[in-house]
Amino acid sequence: MHAALPAFTNEPYADFSIPENRRAMEEALANVRGQFGRDYPLLLAGERLATPDKLVSRNPSHPDQIVGIHSKASPDLARAAVEKTHAAFPEWARTPASQRVDMLLRAASLIRQRKNEFNAWLVYEAGKTWPEAEAEVSEAIDFCEYYARQMLRYAHPQPTVQMPGESDRLVYLPLGAGVIIPPWNFALAILCGMTTAALVAGNTVIIKPSSETPTIAARFAEVLAEAGFPPRSFSLLTGSGGEVGDILVEHPKTRFISFTGSRDVGLRIVERAAKVQPGQLWIKRVIAEMGGKDAIVVDREADLDSAVTGVVQSAFGYQGQKCSACSRAIIDQAVYSEFLDKLRERVAALKVGPSEDPESYMGPVISEAQKRKIVEYIELGKREGRLVAGGALGEGNGYYVPPTVIADVDPGARIFQEEIFGPVLAVTPARDFDHALDLANNSQYGLTGAVYTDNRAKIEQARERFFVGNLYINRKCTGAMVGAHPFGGFNMSGTDSKAGGPDYLLQFLQAKSIAEKAAPTAAAPPPGAAL
Repeated sequence: MHAALPAFTNEPYADFSIPENRRAMEEALANVRGQFGRDYPLLLAGERLATPDKLVSRNPSHPDQIVGIHSKASPDLARAAVEKTHAAFPEWARTPASQRVDMLLRAASLIRQRKNEFNAWLVYEAGKTWPEAEAEVSEAIDFCEYYARQMLRYAHPQPTVQMPGESDRLVYLPLGAGVIIPPWNFALAILCGMTTAALVAGNTVIIKPSSETPTIAARFAEVLAEAGFPPRSFSLLTGSGGEVGDILVEHPKTRFISFTGSRDVGLRIVERAAKVQPGQLWIKRVIAEMGGKDAIVVDREADLDSAVTGVVQSAFGYQGQKCSACSRAIIDQAVYSEFLDKLRERVAALKVGPSEDPESYMGPVISEAQKRKIVEYIELGKREGRLVAGGALGEGNGYYVPPTVIADVDPGARIFQEEIFGPVLAVTPARDFDHALDLANNSQYGLTGAVYTDNRAKIEQARERFFVGNLYINRKCTGAMVGAHPFGGFNMSGTDSKAGGPDYLLQFLQAKSIAEKAAPTAAAPPPGAAL
């Protein structure tokens, strides 16, 4: 590791109750609002291209406001992007790792300098409240800083057993040209983490952003260019997943696909990538994070006030649109009624409104289509359980859905089993702690989970039996911190990769073992031999 690089620490969050910080955020919001409606071209390995077919991004708090207008890629441009990205790989792969690391550290510095600006874009395009935006931009900085340090670990030969008479080493090589398909719910942080991990490892990438949040992706691409990443090392390809997604995944020169999104889309990518195309030289690697149906278990020996706080924050932070969000609360029947009373009171106090309003605890959901889907699940939930809170349509012309709690839900109910991706919480009683863990594990997913209990034996039991990639004890199940909580789940939640963890870069590297036999020592001439 560079002697000059200090140990990794997480980026601190700004406190918006401090007047200076509040004013700075208000100024950033005004500045970004003045940039609404701009046109953004495609970026193809350094070439800026405008196309007649456009994608319009809107503010989900005020859908009449156009955040950005983006050129859409055609199938031919998608094929060209793969060809160009593949052609640029050898040169970028030969760039010394130390130089790639320096670029990534510069990217971290640039995002840090523009933190409130990126906060504002997230508020307007992704519907994030001020604290949620601040946490996300901080996470993007963390990914840059953390992966820069991790790449320094992998840039040198790894320790191996040395055979007698040999020099034995293990080195890591980049994979090739890959496709980055980030989600809209962490339009900067996950986009940044997936992209920078691939780039710093020496791969070239095509970024195919979500159609809901393309402006944030375009702004991030500006950071990559300013940080010194060569124009040919990355492309930004905005467009319809239906039109260009399969082409990017199936192209024989695509080496890997890094995806975060829904289970169904992820499984389609896995299936499409597995089919070998004519001329393809490798088995494509898929790194997929595909959501969850996350549960919080509350034991009879828990601090109920703390548990209610954790459930509310996990279920309704960013409108429940996190793959880590709590959508199932499993409560010991001994404290079930008391928990529901406290939960109902807390939920009633949550303010729903425009994301730019610092008093809003919840903003809008991402789109009209997502709102319709969530409302359909709420109507279903009213039939599958007992409505405790919410259930009505949100006010205003934004895509608002009030926080909704449905109790007495059967474990076989659809709202207990299916990912809703919205502010809808199913609450189910459990006979005891063993039964609660059985209910928590009754899911095709296995991303995050939490347990509230003061009983040490039950904590150890949860560590052994609660089958999730990220388990939290006596705290909320959202808010994974880079470095501290490597993030990724089991089963249908993904391919078990751990973003923000010490082995994540290995997803974008391949190992090469090199053994060199020592040259034989020249024999000494016999005594008396002629010279």
